Amino acid sequence: MKINRRQFGITSVLAASAVAGRTSPNEKLNVAFIGAGGRGASNLREFTGENIVAFCDVDDRRAAATYKKHPDVPRYRDYRRMLDKLDRQIDGVVISAPNHIHAPASELAMRMGKHVYCEKPLSHSIAEARSMARLAKQTGLATQMGTQIHASENFRRIVELIQSGAIGEVKSVHLRLPSGRGRNDRPPERPPVPAELDWNLFVGPAPMRPYHPIYVPHGWHYWWDFGGGSLGNMGCHYLDLVFWALKLRAPKTISARGPKPHVESTPANLSVKWTFEREKSDPLEITWDHGWEQTPIWTQHKFPKWAWGVFVGSKGMLLVNYPQHALWPEGGLDLASVKPDPWIPKSIGHHREWIEACKNGSKTSCNFDYASTLTECVHLGNLAFRTGKQLHWNPATMSIPNVPQAEELLQREYRKGW
Repeated sequence: MKINRRQFGITSVLAASAVAGRTSPNEKLNVAFIGAGGRGASNLREFTGENIVAFCDVDDRRAAATYKKHPDVPRYRDYRRMLDKLDRQIDGVVISAPNHIHAPASELAMRMGKHVYCEKPLSHSIAEARSMARLAKQTGLATQMGTQIHASENFRRIVELIQSGAIGEVKSVHLRLPSGRGRNDRPPERPPVPAELDWNLFVGPAPMRPYHPIYVPHGWHYWWDFGGGSLGNMGCHYLDLVFWALKLRAPKTISARGPKPHVESTPANLSVKWTFEREKSDPLEITWDHGWEQTPIWTQHKFPKWAWGVFVGSKGMLLVNYPQHALWPEGGLDLASVKPDPWIPKSIGHHREWIEACKNGSKTSCNFDYASTLTECVHLGNLAFRTGKQLHWNPATMSIPNVPQAEELLQREYRKGW
């Protein structure tokens, strides 16, 4: 790159603001993709009718099917080079790379005046999430995190039930992911790097380590240098519904239980408890479990297997998952009698929200301000596990007064050159 854009100051941020919104509502959006295989390929299907101006992927094997379908679209391996070379041709960027790439790629794009759609979780650290939200606000660019289930009709009906008081005051919420992965030592083998993979660019801002197929294409989720484990992978999806329905922002205390923390790898089994203070009622408790059934509510009740979440209210319980919901216990409250008239408008589509926002400045439902709160909550859960301490979180100062040594994990140092 000609310039180290991460060192741009407020001048470039304001310049980016001037560029934002340059696309006419009647024009096609010029979109570049960072991550062309896997989740990137899924996102690509939502952009029919827009202009795809470039692909960037470090793994030609992973992106092969996308490249075959779009043979005339330019390809890059280094997103920094792509953005630098095609600066004036790109309106927005869709980022579907591993978690540790989300923040540096998103911030570079925003500082260059590009709208950003970024997969969940928003960042690899709390400091990055805060920085991304702050930059999005300063620039006024259209942003959206890839929690696409937010646009579903089922989530809307659940939010309406909770906010209308159908199950009374919500006392607690419990989330469960049946399976989990992780807890591995770094492999000692040194196989050759495949010719189709640029390992240096895959590692990116993380500390360099030898290549091993255990990390790609999906295993990176379960290594602290690249991902946040099963909680990091799925937490934003599940917590999205809870934060939306209960209008939450930041927990007061966080604790976690699991196996002995591994310095390299994420836990296969984990229980987390977040406590939120409320002005007019008792504190709200949210729990998360993956890989086991530790929170008693899952063993005390014979919930149907489809339920991954339960809202516990003063009048009854509400079971939820992506496509459905049901009151519990069966034979208790009658859903027809407590269901309010729908008031949350139908979404035009999660990706379409962002496309329209890029063109006309309309709002997105999972912009980086909202998305950063979900991501922060996920990271705090992992942080409580890694430190083995209950954390007292001060969101205003981004500090942990009772365990100040834990603050070292709020941010990370990028590898030289990133």
